[in-house]
Amino acid sequence: MGIEFTSIVDAPIDEVFGWFARPGALRRLLPPWQPMRAITEADSLAQGRAVLGLPGGLRWQARHVAADYSPPYRFVDERVVAGPASVPTALAGPWRHVHEFREMPGERTEVIDRVHTAVPASLLRSTFEFRHRQTADDLAAHRTARAGGLESSVIAVSGASGMVGSALCALLTTGGHRVIRLVRHSADRDDERTWDPASPAEDLFDGVDAVVHLAGAPIAGRFTDDHCAAIRDSRVEPTRRLAELAASTPDVRVFISASAIGFYGYDRSHETLTESSSKGRGFLAGVVDDWERAAQVSGVRTVQVRTGIVQSPLGGTLRLQRPIYTAGLGGRLGSGRQWLSWIDLDDLLDVYLRALFDDRLDGPVNAVAPEPATAADYATTLGRVLHRPAVLPVPEFGPALLLGRQGARELATADQRVDCRVLSDLGHTFRHPTLNASLRHQLGR
Repeated sequence: MGIEFTSIVDAPIDEVFGWFARPGALRRLLPPWQPMRAITEADSLAQGRAVLGLPGGLRWQARHVAADYSPPYRFVDERVVAGPASVPTALAGPWRHVHEFREMPGERTEVIDRVHTAVPASLLRSTFEFRHRQTADDLAAHRTARAGGLESSVIAVSGASGMVGSALCALLTTGGHRVIRLVRHSADRDDERTWDPASPAEDLFDGVDAVVHLAGAPIAGRFTDDHCAAIRDSRVEPTRRLAELAASTPDVRVFISASAIGFYGYDRSHETLTESSSKGRGFLAGVVDDWERAAQVSGVRTVQVRTGIVQSPLGGTLRLQRPIYTAGLGGRLGSGRQWLSWIDLDDLLDVYLRALFDDRLDGPVNAVAPEPATAADYATTLGRVLHRPAVLPVPEFGPALLLGRQGARELATADQRVDCRVLSDLGHTFRHPTLNASLRHQLGR
């Protein structure tokens, strides 16, 4: 049993092998639909050890085999038992994973995975399809960044432990960049610096080339006075202080701040919204406007990434909807006519990567896929991808029970047809431009 999976990557062999050897590769290769996470990455492909976390506190440990290490052509890892938490995973039998790389004409590389295990190939195929697609797409993104002038950089990231932040940090480190995570606890690692949102230290960005600011309290929830205050207070003033500090630090060349398409308000169904469209109405529109203004300081290029509905089973609406649809209980939300402007998680990472090197990005940029979907189309597509019916509509009072009337109006049933005009004008390429492609990639279908 086991599997052998092969693909051709449009990159030279040294570049491909180097990508696997850098921190973040394991995290980039873990399929988002699987219930596992990277706890520790191997510090060496020659003899390091990686630890994956599984539900129930179980652990999967893989040791790299020094005798089989032959850069840039081969490395091997084997599952090992180390401690009680890793014993149950051994019940699946042995696991030996051989990674091979062959030089191909035209500076291309054949990537070969051979897994010797009792697990049938049919259960592994979607995982390796994801891994090979992710490898090729990430290498292409880094190649585009280098062509755009992005050299090895030191990049400070706030909100690095969140869904977007953790994925972005992994993408950046596999590209050869050094990431400094801004944390609110005492920094205890070389890649961390303590950040006080109320009063960031003057030397916080010493030696930093770029800042990506993602931190902020979760928006989802009932729009009570306390919740609304947390949304605003965690964004506006902390962003202003970081932006001003970045502008006054000579080495920092760009300050990139998260933002949201909530800027356009919750009811713009009859408009196609571009970066030049006016601010809409509602609480979120006001917060996002103040948030973006806080990031706009003189002295440094600033980019505000107006993010659509991010597609990933690791968080957001897809994480909530996936089990409902899997159980056959999914369906359109409300009338189904409202527009959902979405973006694949990996495409969102590419927008942040472009903002680091493309000086033409300055100000707000709509981080949305080129093809928005109606709520009805979204339900139909998700049901089709999961091979489940999507015929049980959710009445509009349903979300109101969880989010309150205002929260439901501004989040669950918001109607926004947002266009990625700035990115399109730059010729930006999306990995997953259609909803069907994104959901199949993120859900392993």
